[in-house]
Amino acid sequence: MLIVVAGAGAASAQDAGSRAAVIEQVQAAEADDVTTAAPDPAAPAAGVEQAESGEAEPSAQAADPSSRAALIEQAQTVKSEHLTPAMQGKAEQQVTRLLDIFLSGQLHWHPFWQSAYSGGGFTLGAGYSTFVSPSNLLDVRGSYTFSGYKRMEAEFLAPELFKRRGTLSVLGGWREATQVGFYGFGMTSSQDHRTNYSFTQPYLSAQLEVFPMRRLFVVRGGIEATQWKQNPGEGTDPSVETAYTSATLPGLGAQPFYWHSQGTVGFESRAARGYARRGAFYGVTVHDFTEQDKLYGFTQVDYEAIQHIPILRDTWVVSLHGLAQTTYDKSGQQIPFFMMPSLGGGSDLRAYASWRLRDLNSLLLQAEWRVIASRFIDMALFYDAGTVSARRNDLDLHDMKTDIGLGFRLHGAAATPLRIEFTQGSEGFGIVLAASHAF
Repeated sequence: MLIVVAGAGAASAQDAGSRAAVIEQVQAAEADDVTTAAPDPAAPAAGVEQAESGEAEPSAQAADPSSRAALIEQAQTVKSEHLTPAMQGKAEQQVTRLLDIFLSGQLHWHPFWQSAYSGGGFTLGAGYSTFVSPSNLLDVRGSYTFSGYKRMEAEFLAPELFKRRGTLSVLGGWREATQVGFYGFGMTSSQDHRTNYSFTQPYLSAQLEVFPMRRLFVVRGGIEATQWKQNPGEGTDPSVETAYTSATLPGLGAQPFYWHSQGTVGFESRAARGYARRGAFYGVTVHDFTEQDKLYGFTQVDYEAIQHIPILRDTWVVSLHGLAQTTYDKSGQQIPFFMMPSLGGGSDLRAYASWRLRDLNSLLLQAEWRVIASRFIDMALFYDAGTVSARRNDLDLHDMKTDIGLGFRLHGAAATPLRIEFTQGSEGFGIVLAASHAF
């Protein structure tokens, strides 16, 4: 727990003495004013005589306001020269130093807690980053979970292209997920009908993001070459091929190779995407998945809106998020079940199992009331609602799955490396441990 100690800094004994001397002078002057202003028995007669003679003279007993004001001003000047900010204790200084190092990206070796795929469980991982030029970075990282999820990748990042208007990312890697849940399609699917599947996926991608006017308006484009190899699932639940066939489940056992291209146009005013207290993002992203055998090609369009509303100078923040994903098949081709939009997991419907709802289209709505507890810790009350459907026109606000919860986040200026949340939905209570922000 961080402890903030508020108060003025202490001055030296000599400074305190000088201030005290000036203050004593002020008090003495005020005492003299009071003494000299006391009534004199002879004063009325003198006043009468002056009135009768018609000659008025300034009173000798009148106070000298200019000398008093000068002494007070001198005292204030002496005090202001020795003001110091509130000082942290030794324990708080050490905690702040450690958090600054871990959250600011200053380490070459760093933790990497992101699983190969949602639902993999507790993740262990590490990475090594180094600058290959004054501004360009190379990061090599990997992670592993006790359920056998594996991820290995390397990323080259150039964040200062086009006079700091553009960022280029080149990413290559391989991942494996061993027991991904599939519960059936639509809102009527049951958590009791879970089956598992696994997959491996090598990937190589490049993405360029540009702010043509340096801020607000953003365009993003990317290309990826990847192959999904869907295989039988592991774990205690039945494997997917024991409950479905290729005729009843599109893409069962498929191994499609995709050229995946995407483009985004949007409005971006957040200071950072990994952690923000104010600002917004509104954007549309179009994905094209071209499959080389022309069996599983499709198009997906994502509509996303994020708004952070600070209250009382960021003491509280209201955060809102909406995401609609719609898919369009290509003539005569299928959309594999493992590529369809889905809901459930630590970043959308947080009380539900990962990949709990799946269909051709999805709609997610989220709201959070965040309290800034300290420099590195936020607390949040949140509400999630979501639905999926086979038809785009059926996406509406009726009969949505919902949950509520309470969360705690450890964050830096631009990232949220740890998020712990307790949540309740219609299918039970859940605990979320995540290494990224919710939205």
